[in-house]
Amino acid sequence: MPDLSLIKKYFPDITEKQENQFLKALETYREWNEKINVVSRKDIENLEEKHFLHSLAIAKIISFNDGSKVMDVGTGGGFPGIPLAILFPNVQFHLVDSIAKKIRVVEEVSKACGLKNVTYQQARAEKVKGKYDYVISRAVTRMKPFYSWVKNKIEPGPHRDVDHGIIYLKGGDISEEMDELNRSYQIFDINKWYKEDFFETKKIVHVPF
Repeated sequence: MPDLSLIKKYFPDITEKQENQFLKALETYREWNEKINVVSRKDIENLEEKHFLHSLAIAKIISFNDGSKVMDVGTGGGFPGIPLAILFPNVQFHLVDSIAKKIRVVEEVSKACGLKNVTYQQARAEKVKGKYDYVISRAVTRMKPFYSWVKNKIEPGPHRDVDHGIIYLKGGDISEEMDELNRSYQIFDINKWYKEDFFETKKIVHVPF
């Protein structure tokens, strides 16, 4: 049986429905990882911490407004999009990846959890149509090329927490990489909220638009 102790430790206010969806998602990922290696074999035992909790760190810097539109670029099997979609059921998430088998896993997990606020597409980010309030991602490449892929997909605007823009999960020292971008940005240390060793060097980068 999947364990939700870490998610409940840091997000004690999740509803019973969300709890059931997180459990179903963890279970479905384990089933599908046997068929399609979306998560590394060594990480599958730490799925809650290294994938779900890591994804949910974004919720520590922003509570998305209801009706917001968020695109997850290079989502892989659905991170950070799926955990955030469970946490924010009134926000629309569009999950994008260029690899078909990964989008198949996103589809299966979304259906298993009954997520009505998730759409998905096999495509490169540059080919996606439409505008979004936020583009989220988990370290698919350096920020400068990533910015060039998504800069025309973001609708600028204010928010009480962080303005519309890019929200990026990264690790290690990223100051040199961010200086290449030549734009204003904020860095948040995830170990401010999470005390597990895994998060010691993990960060969230926000590039406002």
